[in-house]
Amino acid sequence: MKKPCKQRMMMNLFLLALALPALALAGDPTDQIRQTTEKILAIVQDPALKGTDREAERQKQMRKMIDERFDWAAMSRSAIGKNWRDLSEAQRTEFTGLFSELIEKNYMSKIESYSGEKILYKGDKVDGAYGVADVVISTLKGADIPVSYRVLKKDAGWLVYDVNIEGVSLVNNYRSQIGAILNSSSYDTLIVKIKAKINAQAGEKARGAADKKQEGVL
Repeated sequence: MKKPCKQRMMMNLFLLALALPALALAGDPTDQIRQTTEKILAIVQDPALKGTDREAERQKQMRKMIDERFDWAAMSRSAIGKNWRDLSEAQRTEFTGLFSELIEKNYMSKIESYSGEKILYKGDKVDGAYGVADVVISTLKGADIPVSYRVLKKDAGWLVYDVNIEGVSLVNNYRSQIGAILNSSSYDTLIVKIKAKINAQAGEKARGAADKKQEGVL
C-alpha cells in the first residue's frame, strides 16, 4: 500500500532526531539522550569501523547503544495495542524483536548519512517516572521541526517509548497500520509484512540507493 509523503517524512525526521548532536542541555532525560547520540556518532565516525568490510561490527556497536536507550517492550505493546493480549508469549517475543529491528535498520541508515543538521534542546518536563524532552531540528533547508521524546524512567535511566513529530505520535502511526492489518487479516500476515519490509531495507542498502517508494512503515 502506498503511504502518504507526510508519513514518510515523519519517519525520516524521527530517525534523524536521535542522530544529531546536542547544542544545549536541559535536564536529565535530555542529557541521557545526548550521551547516547554522541556514542553512536563516535562509532559512525570511527576510522577503524569504516568500510563495507566493517559494516557488521559497526552496526553491532550502534545497535547496542540504541537498545540501551529504547524501551522496545513498551513501544511494541503500544504499537500493537489491544491485540497484545491475544498474543502468546512466543508471538510477543517475536513481534518485539522484529519491530525493534525494523526501527533500528531505518535509524542506522539515517545516522550513517548524517550531514550536519542541528538540534536545539528546549527543555524537559518530568512528572514522576514519566518525562518529555522537547527539541527543535533545524534542517539544512532552514526549516524548524518540533520533536518531543516521551521517556519512562527505569532505575537510573530514561528510556524512549514514543516520539512525537509536529504533534504526530510515531507509536500511534504504527498502531493504526498494524491494527488495519490485524483487522483485515492475521498476526501471521503482519509478521510476513514486517519481515518483507526489513528485507527490502537490506536490499536497498546493498544496492547503495534507497527506493523512496519503500520508505513507508509497512
